[in-house]
Amino acid sequence: MAPPGTLDRTPPPFFRQGASARSQLALCAALAVFLMVADHRLQITQPLRATLATVLLPLQRAALGPARAADLVGSYISGLEQAVAQNDTLRRQLASQSEAITRAARLEAENAELRALMGLRPATPLGTVQAEVLFEAADRYSRKVMIDRGSVAGIMLASPVIHESGLLGQVTRVYPLSAEVTLLQDQQISVPVLNQRTRQRGVAFGDGADDAGMELRFVAANADVQVGDELVTSGLDGVYPPGLPVARVAQVQRQAETSFARIELTPVANADGRRHVLVLPMKPRRADEGVEAAAAAASAPSTAASGAAASKAGGAAPSNGARTR
Repeated sequence: MAPPGTLDRTPPPFFRQGASARSQLALCAALAVFLMVADHRLQITQPLRATLATVLLPLQRAALGPARAADLVGSYISGLEQAVAQNDTLRRQLASQSEAITRAARLEAENAELRALMGLRPATPLGTVQAEVLFEAADRYSRKVMIDRGSVAGIMLASPVIHESGLLGQVTRVYPLSAEVTLLQDQQISVPVLNQRTRQRGVAFGDGADDAGMELRFVAANADVQVGDELVTSGLDGVYPPGLPVARVAQVQRQAETSFARIELTPVANADGRRHVLVLPMKPRRADEGVEAAAAAASAPSTAASGAAASKAGGAAPSNGARTR
């Protein structure tokens, strides 16, 4: 018997060789198919995926850092170029606007000189006061707003209030540091207006309804009024300067049984979303000198005619008396 140290312990060749390559490929393919089906059905790898996604997220962000930095640099350069181009455009616009302002100032001076030569007063009063709308009145049955200028700033009662679109309303209450403005849509406001197309005068009233419109009243049913006509202040009341845009004709209803037409208006100025307005000064009313001269000239012939008639009547009386004798 051979000693234990001399025994050959190596496995036979069959066991040293192991499985063939085809067998290993088939086993791996079967295992892969099994894992895919199990993952699709049982979601067994979802926790592992969530863990890997959480762990790899900082690395992904770090990898995206250079690309984001490059995008930021590119955006900064393009934004800088756009800002330079816009600055050049604005400079050119400013230069053109300065030229237009200079030309407008020259035309205004010429217009003032012509008005002085013709003996006319300026159409729009000077000394407007800029104000900011604070809030709208809480009364649902009226259309009023409060502004941040009062008697201290020179605001007077019944002063017209306008903005860039046209006439907005009228000051109805004045406090030291604030004032109440009643809008044209309020039913207590009436404005003498002039139809720009037909030069026909009328009076526009606020209807006080929820649609915030106006109405042109006391207009004959056969009057020439069409939808889209623009109405401006006529200036006959001495409160509103002439020529301020007031409203446009929105609807005309003519009924045979009534002698007046129902004309609905849409105000051109709306207080919704407006923050800044202009308050025109309220000047005391006085008769125009030209109108007074024309009135005196017109009344002179009637006075002379009445005097002649009186003299004829006085001369006829003695003759009649003489005949009576």
